[in-house]
Amino acid sequence: MKIEVVHLENIRSHVKSTVPFARGFNCLVGGLGCGKSSILYAIDFALFGDPLGRSYEYLLREGAETGRVVLQFVQNGKSYTLTRGLKRRGKGISQDFDELKLFEGETLIASVKSDAVAEQLKTITGLDKELFREIVWVRQEHLKELIDAPPRDRQRRLDELFGLSDYETAWSNIAAYQKEYETEKRVYERDPDVVSIEKLNAEYTRLAEEFTRLEVDIQSASKRLEEAKKTLEEADSRLKRLEELRASIEEHKRKEVQIQSQLASLEDSLATVAEKIEGKKAIIENLRQRLASLEDQIQSHKDTLKEVGIPADQPLEALRQYLLAFDSQIADLKAEQEAALKNMQADQRRLSSLSTENRCPLCLQPLTSEYKNSLIHRIQKENSERQKTISQLQKEIGELQQLKEKASAAITSLQGLTPRIEDLRSRINEESKALDELLREFDEKQKLETGLRVQLEKVRFEIARFDVSELENAKKHREKAFQNYYLLRSEVQTMENRKGDLLKLLDDVKERIDRAQKKLEEMERLNKIVGVIGSIRDAYRSIQPKLRSEFVKVLKNLVQQILDSLVGEEGAPINIVIDETYTPYVVSESGVEREVSNLSGGERTLIAFAYRLGLGQLIMQSKTGHGLSLLLLDEPTESLGREDGSIDRLAEAISRFKAIEQIIAVTHSEAFAEKAEHVIRVEKEAGESIVTMEK
Repeated sequence: MKIEVVHLENIRSHVKSTVPFARGFNCLVGGLGCGKSSILYAIDFALFGDPLGRSYEYLLREGAETGRVVLQFVQNGKSYTLTRGLKRRGKGISQDFDELKLFEGETLIASVKSDAVAEQLKTITGLDKELFREIVWVRQEHLKELIDAPPRDRQRRLDELFGLSDYETAWSNIAAYQKEYETEKRVYERDPDVVSIEKLNAEYTRLAEEFTRLEVDIQSASKRLEEAKKTLEEADSRLKRLEELRASIEEHKRKEVQIQSQLASLEDSLATVAEKIEGKKAIIENLRQRLASLEDQIQSHKDTLKEVGIPADQPLEALRQYLLAFDSQIADLKAEQEAALKNMQADQRRLSSLSTENRCPLCLQPLTSEYKNSLIHRIQKENSERQKTISQLQKEIGELQQLKEKASAAITSLQGLTPRIEDLRSRINEESKALDELLREFDEKQKLETGLRVQLEKVRFEIARFDVSELENAKKHREKAFQNYYLLRSEVQTMENRKGDLLKLLDDVKERIDRAQKKLEEMERLNKIVGVIGSIRDAYRSIQPKLRSEFVKVLKNLVQQILDSLVGEEGAPINIVIDETYTPYVVSESGVEREVSNLSGGERTLIAFAYRLGLGQLIMQSKTGHGLSLLLLDEPTESLGREDGSIDRLAEAISRFKAIEQIIAVTHSEAFAEKAEHVIRVEKEAGESIVTMEK
């Protein structure tokens, strides 16, 4: 990532400033309080939007109602523009999200929502707020923060940045799962079914053998019972037949008198039913004629629906959905029309701006007369095309509304006719059922007449052949058969009850055996899981120190290379070692290690700078896959002096350090600024910051 231009409006002491940057070593130089660091604060705000503290009071110019930062940068050969704004609301200050926009070239790729802009920014640059504020931007008085931190705090903080703390977290989290599975395994080991599975298997075998023997006995007894039941049924049937025959003699004599009266009544009833049948037929014919008329109206409305492109053979609810589809199409066309109108109005405002000023309304850069005229012509041409589009959309909206009204009228008519048709069909169905009932009644009465005559003949025949002695013999035979059947049924029922008890016992024992077997399988599975979890925890426990050692080796080499570059051939060499807590030590020529805190202020500053730079390269490489391309330094010369040459060596080393594409440093040291490739001077006049380019 390379920053090209930063525009500031009402940011701290900057009323309206434009700060250009170039590739290589850029230096913002000026006196105390002139607005140098404000430019770095503005870059941080433009990129991530979050305040450094609890509010934006440190950023918005006192007395101003709004503020704005426009950041232009290049990444992988593509140009991007990021804009953020501030707005004072009552006593507080908040972001103005209407100003939040991210462009790739002239294409808007994210706006309004901070999360969307942050996601796009990370995709483009690989940076997030934590990486930027920890690695890319070295704030004033924060240069020595890491080397001065307690070793364990430093290790924890850098492990998080390198991603190594994830292994420690995973190791701790997995312990809970391991304990849970071990507890569950112990519960299974003490389970009564698991402990007594052998006894359960023996009990199941014994019950199964008894069940088999009992089934054989039941089959034999059931055959005898079936024979006894058949004998009893035959005796019951014969006795019942004889008793019914005796009872029917008296009944038939009474019925003989009733038959003539019933036949006369049936003849009158048949005539009445025949008259009702003819009346029902006439009613049904009239209803069918009315139904045909309504169905013709329904078909007419369905033809209307087909004309407007709606499938008519669907439920009314589905037809209403087509009306909603018309509304949706009309709404889409109106939305498209409104969007085109808004774009045309926006371009009209741009034309108005161009007619009065010779600056680009987006980037505020001066425009040539030829480019301005070309831009005006292009905008006017686009507005003409949009006007045609708006007219065409208006025409389509009118046509759709006409179709919708025609379809709505047809559907409304269908909605009114449908209940009437259903009512007629229901009435036809009811009248038809009534007619069928009358026909059935007529047929039944005719059959009843024939049956009465047959009954009379049977009664006389049965009276003639009835014998009382045969009835007494049938009673004795039935009593003997019943006693034999009852004894056999009691025996079979006793055996069936025992069979049911045995079957229930077998099911209970089998269920316990199955449960025990599943628990044994679960115990085996849990044993394997506990072993796997233990192996995983051991792996997590061992991988973190190994990876940390590799990071430390690479970090030591990077820091040493940067230190050698900073010290140069003329200065005394500084040999560095770094332990597992990422703590740097200086090694003398005799091999004695010294803590950085025991060094002079200048040496500590050089080591802190090299340490931060090495960390930045390594962390960016591990996080994003590419090295550190941008570095922001706020007063890196603290504790350095001109007399011993440390400021000159630091500035000279930074100017030679080509591994970072762009370095932007803020300093009040003129000596430091002399070594920069590009110098931007910031001064303050009447409370306002003035930015000028010196080289």
